[in-house]
Amino acid sequence: MKIRILGAHNCESTNTKLVSLLIDDVLVMDTGGLTSSLSFTDQQKLKAILLTHQHYDHIRDIPAMGMNALLYETKFNIYSTRAVRDALTTHLLNGTVYARFLEKPEDNPHLNFTIIEPGKPVSIAGYVVLPVPVNHSVPTVGYQITSPDGKILFYTGDTGPGLAECWPQVSPQLLIIEVTAPDRYEEFGRKMRHLTPSLLREELISFRKVKGHLPPIVTVHMNPRQEEEIVTEIARLAEELKASITLAYEGQRLSL
Repeated sequence: MKIRILGAHNCESTNTKLVSLLIDDVLVMDTGGLTSSLSFTDQQKLKAILLTHQHYDHIRDIPAMGMNALLYETKFNIYSTRAVRDALTTHLLNGTVYARFLEKPEDNPHLNFTIIEPGKPVSIAGYVVLPVPVNHSVPTVGYQITSPDGKILFYTGDTGPGLAECWPQVSPQLLIIEVTAPDRYEEFGRKMRHLTPSLLREELISFRKVKGHLPPIVTVHMNPRQEEEIVTEIARLAEELKASITLAYEGQRLSL
């Protein structure tokens, strides 16, 4: 399994993009930095788009993908919960902000949306995909992705503290998890359901109690303005837990 980090942050600039992860050039999780990272040729290789939740920075490029699908006469398959579909049709692909690409043409839309249910694994493009509920301010699922050769990745999407019920359901060889802000924002993290390094520590200790080990860990969704603080705190945490914990960056390539 090859993973490419298209976007690793929660703010966009010339050097940072919103979160989006590409697996084996065919599977995308979240679309904050999708279209600006892939050529039209590479976009047409995509077999599935998985969305964790309806916040704008995670669904942002779906309208752009709809336009690209229309003009390049191709189709894209989107998978997520009903709440995400409802948000797209109500607020973005509503015929006012952007065209109703989930409905055009009526008999065979360019964007095909499949509703998935948390806790129920599905086969998508040759991968086994398990949507797992995580603790965020809106209903959110992380995705465990198992490749045809048995490699396993778990991406949490946005999440706050309280993943104890999540860990028994997954067995990742690589964990990609959000860390939004440094530890001085711990109260914010608990309230808004995002992680800081100290809150991540609690979740990783919980994971190790359940699984007996920690896989390599990569963090995403960092605030670029506070990234230097996060780097320092993550390094301290990695040393304490004797674990591999690193921050993702745009263009990074990982392998399992």
